[in-house]
Amino acid sequence: METPQSAQPHQNSNVVYIGKKNAMAYVLAIVTSFNKGAQEVIIKARGSLISHAVDVEEILKHKFLPNTKIKDIRLITEKLQSREGHMSNVSAIEIVLTK
Repeated sequence: METPQSAQPHQNSNVVYIGKKNAMAYVLAIVTSFNKGAQEVIIKARGSLISHAVDVEEILKHKFLPNTKIKDIRLITEKLQSREGHMSNVSAIEIVLTK
């Protein structure tokens, strides 16, 4: 398993990290954040899960919260170190949504 080189706890609880769960689990997490009063939610994903993040955003926007706007999309390259000590570049995306 790979870990970020500069892992720091994220202070913003309105960040949804995309993994391998069903897309609806992430949609529900985003809807819950907005219902609790969040004005902005960030969807984050790495590598092959980037397309899953886009799917989550599209499901959210077209079926659940049609008034949601995309404020920003950030494309990032993160350097990750494997357990064996090898460094590799991994693409990542951050989709910033607002109500």
